[in-house]
Amino acid sequence: MIENLDKYLDIKEEVKEGLKAGKAVVALESTIIAHGMPYPQNIETAIEIEEILRDKGVIPATIAIIDGKIKIGLSKEEIEYLGQSEEVAKVSRRDFPVVLARKKDGATTVAATMIAAKMAGIKVFVTGGIGGVHRGANKSFDISADLNELKETSVAVIAAGAKSILDIGLTLEKLESFGVPVLSYKTEEFPAFYSQKSGYKSDYKVDSALDAAKIIKAKWESGLEGGLLLANPVPKEDEIEFDFINKKIEQAVKEAEEKDISGKELTPFLLDRIKEITDGKSLETNIALVRNNALVGAEVAKELAKLN
Repeated sequence: MIENLDKYLDIKEEVKEGLKAGKAVVALESTIIAHGMPYPQNIETAIEIEEILRDKGVIPATIAIIDGKIKIGLSKEEIEYLGQSEEVAKVSRRDFPVVLARKKDGATTVAATMIAAKMAGIKVFVTGGIGGVHRGANKSFDISADLNELKETSVAVIAAGAKSILDIGLTLEKLESFGVPVLSYKTEEFPAFYSQKSGYKSDYKVDSALDAAKIIKAKWESGLEGGLLLANPVPKEDEIEFDFINKKIEQAVKEAEEKDISGKELTPFLLDRIKEITDGKSLETNIALVRNNALVGAEVAKELAKLN
């Protein structure tokens, strides 16, 4: 345990007791609540995902920073606050010390949620999609901190691949160079967030939650630190056809360039703009894929708990 960590870490009693008893616990991010979805779908989805996990016998641990404390597990009131406040910062690794020291509120990205989950001892984290190498990164050098966190931090991430707004090929190349295992659930294809297919293959196909759990356990037991990505495709009935959504993404990226939007503001802008130009279909798909990731993540967490 890091010295003085208790000063900054507040683990919900239910989560603390679950971890102590060796029960299955799944971490959830909060950026999707504060910055990833519009109100009220953001709050409704966050609460629904927690309920899905509970129904599967898994303890949910939504993570955020509130009043300078890293909260591992939120109350319904705290989720509602994050979903309605305009004063919540978007927090990645670099932002932690400032938000903690100034006792501010922050919603955790994939990278920040991985860090906090590791602090608490949570091994499995469910999200929508990871960040990665942005389109045009050869000029902007815009590469998400999520990738470096997957290299460094020993948490298994279940996601619908990388967000479609990214350069998926370069994102996979970066993960390979970082030595991050990329698995796909019941397919060889690496999913593209809104779509089941991206045109790229994952390193390995896994056919069951138990298979995934055994791989996760073997990685860390053999001393190989760092994360693992389990890419879980959106259900067929909820996907958006790849060529169609790609054209909409290219339109949104062009608009972002014209407006000179970059950095941490880029992803929220693109997701919001894509929602508008798909008449809300992208939001429906986003919600569906998070639900699906929670179902798979619950099974992986339970199998890992049994193995441990």
